[in-house]
Amino acid sequence: LRRGASGAAGTPRSASGAAAAQLQRRLESELQDIRGAGTWKSERVIASRQGPHLRLAGGGAGILNFCANNYLGLSSHPEVIRAAVEALEKFGAGLSSVRFICGTQSIHKDLEEKIARFHQREDAILYASCFDANAGIFEALLTPEDAVLSDELNHASIIDGIRLCKANKYRYKHMDMQDLEAKLQEAQKHRLRLVATDGAFSMDGDIAPLKEICQLAQKYDALVFIDECHATGFLGPNGRGTDELLGVMDKVTIINSTLGKALGGAAGGYTTGPKPLIDLLRQRSRPYLFSNSLPPAVVGCASKALDLLMESNAIAQSMAAKTQRFRSKMTAAGFTISGKDHPICPVMLGDARLAAVMADDMLSRGIYVIGFSYPVVPKGKARIRVQISAVHSDEDIDRCVEAFTEVGRKHGALP
Repeated sequence: LRRGASGAAGTPRSASGAAAAQLQRRLESELQDIRGAGTWKSERVIASRQGPHLRLAGGGAGILNFCANNYLGLSSHPEVIRAAVEALEKFGAGLSSVRFICGTQSIHKDLEEKIARFHQREDAILYASCFDANAGIFEALLTPEDAVLSDELNHASIIDGIRLCKANKYRYKHMDMQDLEAKLQEAQKHRLRLVATDGAFSMDGDIAPLKEICQLAQKYDALVFIDECHATGFLGPNGRGTDELLGVMDKVTIINSTLGKALGGAAGGYTTGPKPLIDLLRQRSRPYLFSNSLPPAVVGCASKALDLLMESNAIAQSMAAKTQRFRSKMTAAGFTISGKDHPICPVMLGDARLAAVMADDMLSRGIYVIGFSYPVVPKGKARIRVQISAVHSDEDIDRCVEAFTEVGRKHGALP
């Protein structure tokens, strides 16, 4: 057993010296500022599997969970779990390598083919996460001769991915088609124009006006990219996403999405679209080339989740009524719920401290929700983001509304 300089195995160390001490003081000051602003983000520790009912570490059994992206309840579906175990036993824990060296297995190729078939596209490529997919596409596709036009409220991963590329960057006002058209007119001088938008926006629960975006893209000879992380699996008649929901599947060129939300809830992301684009990403996309391939168990989960969706649209369609039940009851109680017809239901409160205190008080009533504040959302737009799952019962939803009403009155959020 090798021991550290202190003589005890595993003893924590701290770097010494003036620079390290200066860093320590700066970090402690920044952390104190976060606490002082009431925006400190604590992590609650779950001691059970993901689902509508949780057990928290240290007690707290029977907690109702209303903050997970487990839209279809598949993260604990017995067939999904069984598929993961079978893949683990057959293909091992992992590949210890990147894809192009010795990290591709038959299950990776099978899942990519299944994703492309689900979205009715030519091909697909897997990533460790959709954050990686977004980090990998813009740099590989766009050059200084090109332009990318991005909704101002796009997910952080889209923003970061765009920062990595050398294309000319335009940001248009959130879902503002007049502003997008003005930016497209300005971008006509560039070789290729790509409009990038979330399909469904995760913080506000609103859905991009894809029909209008695609019409403008056609008018100004541009391509359309959508991030479907909060749409894949449950929006649209067959759960294929916002492009299916809004009837523009043949107008959207590129889709990035995740396996870590509705499709099993473990990890992983992907890009799907034209085969030449996917071929190029295999050659040039840095997160793909320099990251280990997805673990077999994760691939098994996602593959089975897609099987369940393609066999029947019943799970995907079960979301609408439950979402409507929560939104209508909360609105009737006097709360302002952002977005429309999406299982992301942000309860708008404005004040960061109020959101944090109300979320803690909700937990004391057995409801697990989280307050969102700056920098996750803009200053002055703090909220508690509630997320409905297909496995929530009507009784679960009603209990959540009742708790919100009690807590809202207690803290002055309701009259």
